[in-house]
Amino acid sequence: MQISQFFYLKQSKPLLVAAIDFGTTYSSWAFSFRHEYESDPTQISAKQWLEHESTKGPTTVLIKPDGRTLEAFGYEAETRYAELIDEEAHESYYFFKRFKMKLWNQKIERDMVIQDENSRYLSAKTVFALSIKWLKDDLWRISNDKISGTIRENEIHWVLTVPAIWDNAAKQFMREAAKQAGIEETSLTVALEPEAASLFCRHLPVERSGNKTSLGIPKAGQRYLVLDAGGGTIDITVHGVLRSMEVKELYKASGGAWGGTKVDEAFKGFINDIAGFDAMGDLKRNHLYDFIDLFRRFENKKRSISPDKDSKTIIPLPLSLCTLIEKRQGRALCDLIKNTYYASSVSMTNEKVKIDASVARRFFETCVSSTVGHLKNILSLPVNRGVEAILMVGGFSESPMLQYAVSKEFGALKRIVPREASLAVLKGAVIFGHNTKAIKERISQRTYGVETTSPFDATKHDVTKKKYYEGKARCTDIFFKHIEIGQKLKVGETQFKRRYVSIESDQSSIVFPIFITYEKNPMYTTDPGCTCVGNLTIPLSRSGKDREVIVRFIFGGTEIDVEATEKSTRKVHHLKIDFLV
Repeated sequence: MQISQFFYLKQSKPLLVAAIDFGTTYSSWAFSFRHEYESDPTQISAKQWLEHESTKGPTTVLIKPDGRTLEAFGYEAETRYAELIDEEAHESYYFFKRFKMKLWNQKIERDMVIQDENSRYLSAKTVFALSIKWLKDDLWRISNDKISGTIRENEIHWVLTVPAIWDNAAKQFMREAAKQAGIEETSLTVALEPEAASLFCRHLPVERSGNKTSLGIPKAGQRYLVLDAGGGTIDITVHGVLRSMEVKELYKASGGAWGGTKVDEAFKGFINDIAGFDAMGDLKRNHLYDFIDLFRRFENKKRSISPDKDSKTIIPLPLSLCTLIEKRQGRALCDLIKNTYYASSVSMTNEKVKIDASVARRFFETCVSSTVGHLKNILSLPVNRGVEAILMVGGFSESPMLQYAVSKEFGALKRIVPREASLAVLKGAVIFGHNTKAIKERISQRTYGVETTSPFDATKHDVTKKKYYEGKARCTDIFFKHIEIGQKLKVGETQFKRRYVSIESDQSSIVFPIFITYEKNPMYTTDPGCTCVGNLTIPLSRSGKDREVIVRFIFGGTEIDVEATEKSTRKVHHLKIDFLV
């Protein structure tokens, strides 16, 4: 069992839960006391970025030239970096923006480095840890009047959100970054974003029936799909309500990198099409603050782009961009437009580009079509029959374009967009921290197993895998399955238990490489599609052969727990699989 989950067995009701929603584009924090949760689970205090009238700040970090010290985070990081540019003192600083996606769909290593906006490299762990620390410390600083003198730091339990489609290595990386940021491992729970949003929305008054208000979902036996549309990823899960009014996952989490940043990429491509070269790349390299400011403006504009409004979208362009294009092409941007596909739908006036609604709507095509197509595939599966509603959460769910596409394609289903769609994950994470058992069952996204050996059998084993251990022939590379893809995993219950025996007398530990695959019944870890994702190390207290260990795997939580008991000593080890090997 992992230490984080073991902690909760001992202290299931922390005095205060504080959550950090670390998003691709925006981040923030929120908290609530135990008595507030027990009175009203939605009574949650969240940060207000007052000077910007925003409930979230940009996931942007500025790090000093030493590569270890934080200069600023969020809006302040953007402003401070602009000042450094004006002072021509910025080149030695590290400036990172929207870096969370560096952990998506790639091999993650403990000592990996990531590239900043000026193509300089720094430890990814440092960048994430400094960002989490700022959010952690900011909660204490701003909420000092409410918290100071009332509660000690060791009475707080922290919750850190991650996409449900992230792999185990990414989750572990975030956990280790949080530890480096000063959050004790025993005081941290990882929450899956769509699950957190689902828990929050179940408490919101969306429908009224007589004197009662409810979301219209939490009735025993009802099923609904959670569409968590953020800046970087689209996370989709299907939930069902149990008789106890708790939730179980009906279909494994899935999704892709189709979030709101895809709209930004389309806009960037649009400008480059008109300019005839990578003008936006040049702008970013030579006038980074103007580049950031342009997309800050575009972020506001894209929220008003609608399928049923034909008004033009007007976006002021930086003078530096217009100058770069004219210097490179020898012609002004307004003249270049006339010789493009956009001649009749786009124009320029006083450094403002005016875009017809039909063109602006095309910025959304890739992310919307990918999301809707994936939803169709999920809802067509027999296991998901009976889904009654689509719950749309996350900042990108507020987009009229995405809402319209979902309504048009799935008109027979109820579509629910809560008023606080962009805060649903953050506030839901607080609720989850108070009640980590609210999600009772999840579905395995992969087949999990360990690499082991077995007595060699010439009738079924590959002779090339035959190896002798202390005189006994064994078959190597055996995929010993623990959990099968699609298997139901009840939270807190042991899904797999097995006896393992040491085969060499001088072993001080048993090391199991952990493998995953999409196949249900692989035979060898060398089969196509099998990937080694980590190692489990079980310590052995005594020497000698045939030492026996009983190992229990608990897969139902947001992270995998392992408990190993040495038979001879009855010593129990609470272990973690190391996915960052």
